[in-house]
Amino acid sequence: MTINPHKCVACGNCTYVCPMGAIYIDPAIKRATIDRNECVECYSCYNGMSQEHLNPTLVRGMRKLFQMMRLRFDPEPDVCPTAAFEPDELTWPRVVRRAFSDPRVPHESTGVQGRGTEEVKTNDVSGRVKKGEVGFTIEFGRPGVGVWFHEIQKMTWALAKAGVSFEKKNPVTSLMSDVATGTLREDILNEKILSAIVEIKVTIDRTEEIIRLVKEVESQIDTVVALGVGVRCDPDGEDHDVAPILERLGYKLERAKTNVGLGRITNPGEQPKKEETVGAIM
Repeated sequence: MTINPHKCVACGNCTYVCPMGAIYIDPAIKRATIDRNECVECYSCYNGMSQEHLNPTLVRGMRKLFQMMRLRFDPEPDVCPTAAFEPDELTWPRVVRRAFSDPRVPHESTGVQGRGTEEVKTNDVSGRVKKGEVGFTIEFGRPGVGVWFHEIQKMTWALAKAGVSFEKKNPVTSLMSDVATGTLREDILNEKILSAIVEIKVTIDRTEEIIRLVKEVESQIDTVVALGVGVRCDPDGEDHDVAPILERLGYKLERAKTNVGLGRITNPGEQPKKEETVGAIM
């Protein structure tokens, strides 16, 4: 994203819209400026503000005149009065910033909008996490923090060394140059994004091992890491396998999603048995 200096009137409205705090008023040129290193191309500034098309020279003149009279002339707080924002034509590798930061943009690798896969939320349809298995979603970054791909690689390296199975349809997996070692493409390592999700699964007996591994690597990463645990419920909609492990480790369980088995089976070969059609994300 670029702010046209010929249009900007330094009203400062856009500085509050950016979720990464990448926009600031440069006192040297008296214009709003974007820190391109911190910008994740989420387009929150461009899409989150009304775009008026007032004459920049007229607006600046009126503001100076009002200042001389010790009065303020400012646009509404959700408005860019001169439509100064101009999207750049993003090329590789910077284009990955938008794919992981703007939830309205489908990933080219998956065709799915968002940072992960649809299947992790519809386990009753996909049957991806089977009985005796546990799926993990490891989410990196948050608004105001973001995450660099080289930080994500620290986690994928550790997970690969532990012999986990990366979800093939996950966007992060598609950016690996070597899935066996969890190595990401070198040309994206210095790209910063709003957030990303790594999806893996292991057998239930490895639940504690993976949680401890994620916790250890998380302490070496300069961002926020959130861990989601998914497991197939029994016919009564309860989990008696993974829940006790999490409670023993001191985690308070919060059930985020429960799939009730009403979805349309799209992969007959993977169709779960009748008593296994209820899934849960915890």
